[in-house]
Amino acid sequence: MTEPSSGGLLREVARLYTRAQRVVADCCHTTNTQCHLLTELGRSGPLPLSELGTRVSLEKSWVSRAVEAMAARGLVTKEPNPSDARSWLVTLTAEGGRTVRELNQTLDDHAQRLLSSLNASERDAVENSLLTLLKALRDDPAATCCLPPEPKAPPRDSKPCC
Repeated sequence: MTEPSSGGLLREVARLYTRAQRVVADCCHTTNTQCHLLTELGRSGPLPLSELGTRVSLEKSWVSRAVEAMAARGLVTKEPNPSDARSWLVTLTAEGGRTVRELNQTLDDHAQRLLSSLNASERDAVENSLLTLLKALRDDPAATCCLPPEPKAPPRDSKPCC
C-alpha cells in the first residue's frame, strides 16, 4: 500500500479526529447540527439566524428547526433582531453557555490525552505544524468565505483615542 498524499493524510486526520471528538463529547446530548450551532454561538456571541446558518454552512430550514429545538430545551433564545425587524437574533442562555463550556472542556481534555501519547519533541512538532496550518487556513478564502473579517489591530504607533 502506498503512503497517502498530503491532502489524503490531512483529510484522514480530520475525519478520524472529528469522529473521535463526536464519540468523546457525545455532542452535548444534542444533534450534530445543534452542537455546531451552540459552539458557533459560543465563539461569536448572539447572531442573526441567517448569519448563524451561513457560518456553519447549513440551510435555513435546518438551522431554524435546530434553533427551535434548542430554545425548547432552554439552551438559546430566539428574539426579534433589534437591528433588523425582519430577522431573528439567536443568543445562548446561561444553560447554553454552560453546555458550550462543558463541551469545550471535554474536547480539550480529549485533545490533551491524545497529544500526551506523544513524546515532548513530537508534541512540539505537532503543535507547531497545527499553528502553521491554522495560519494557512485563516488566509485561505475557501476556509473563511462565510465569516466576517477579523478585526484589525490598531497600528502599534497609533495614539489612544482618549
